[in-house]
Amino acid sequence: MKTRILKSTAVAIIAVLAMSFSAIKTEKKEIKASESAIHWVGEKVTGKHEGTIKIKEGFLEFKKDKLVGGTVIVDMETITVTDLTGDYKNKLEGHLKSDDFFGVANYKTAKLVFTKVSKDDDNEYDVEGEITIKGITEKISFEIEIEGNTAKTDVEIDRTKFGIKYGSSSFFDNLKDKAIDNEFDLDVKLVF
Repeated sequence: MKTRILKSTAVAIIAVLAMSFSAIKTEKKEIKASESAIHWVGEKVTGKHEGTIKIKEGFLEFKKDKLVGGTVIVDMETITVTDLTGDYKNKLEGHLKSDDFFGVANYKTAKLVFTKVSKDDDNEYDVEGEITIKGITEKISFEIEIEGNTAKTDVEIDRTKFGIKYGSSSFFDNLKDKAIDNEFDLDVKLVF
């Protein structure tokens, strides 16, 4: 009888422990849009331009302080150029928002969803995800570093995968010094 009670108690303890370990929940930490930043750089044969884009909203998901997921929504209406002033600045910003580039009137946001996260080093993670620009979703992979309440990454994006072909020598001949690189770079800081 005592053996049966001990076995039943042991089974109950093991079941409770198993449930408590499997019940570890993930925690979504909201991205503080006003403290976060995206800096972009686009290059062309004769130079480059750069600027910023604001984050609209998002979150990073953690399980026991380990990054496991996330979603970031970017406000495409906030594209600004920081290396020009006056009419040149206004003209380029308008062109970037036009259908030649990001078609902001129809596609007000871009979205990044983490689909797989694996720890690489103490504070570094390899991320696979899906990025949606102009309604087109493509796979993307990058490394992200977490320090305290900040995540940082550098991402290179091929704009032609999203139907942005303006000035691309991959699609148009005789562009010469008017050609624009297919890739643009994003330096991203997410504060949560």
